[in-house]
Amino acid sequence: MVLARLFGRKPFLHEGYALYGAAVAAAREPALYLEYSAPDTLAGRFDLVSLHVGLLVSRIRRDSDPAAKDLGQAVFDAMFNDMDLNLREMGVGDLAVGKRVKRMWEAFHGRALACEEALAAPDDEALQAVILRNLFAAEPPEDATAIPRLAQRVRVVAAALAGQPMAALKQGQVEYPAP
Repeated sequence: MVLARLFGRKPFLHEGYALYGAAVAAAREPALYLEYSAPDTLAGRFDLVSLHVGLLVSRIRRDSDPAAKDLGQAVFDAMFNDMDLNLREMGVGDLAVGKRVKRMWEAFHGRALACEEALAAPDDEALQAVILRNLFAAEPPEDATAIPRLAQRVRVVAAALAGQPMAALKQGQVEYPAP
């Protein structure tokens, strides 16, 4: 621990991984795939992880706590370190990993901004469009109620995250509501 401080350990390293792990667990809830018709594909899972992490980072970033920037960055770093590791485990070559991670970062960033903007709207029309475009690749699911229910789910998660104290987040503690 002392050596880590001497060599500039990044702030909130462990907490960032804990928060990211909670976001991944929330994104892997079977109900999202079974009851909300989220596609159980590599792309679908990435989109749900991006959604949950994006909502969390957005909540952290909006906090006035001076540590918010570092904590948000720690969650983001944990996500993309994990993405790098997963790509390597899937057999993506070293030379291609960086390019793939960059594309994933761009996709995450675009999705997070679109979701944040859509959440600011008073109705769910923009949020439903974001969900359709990203999670369902513009092909509506067979269940016509899936997208409106997912939009409501996103609002519930965003509200739950907004109500969580920064002190708990800085300890690596976050609770996502059950689907």
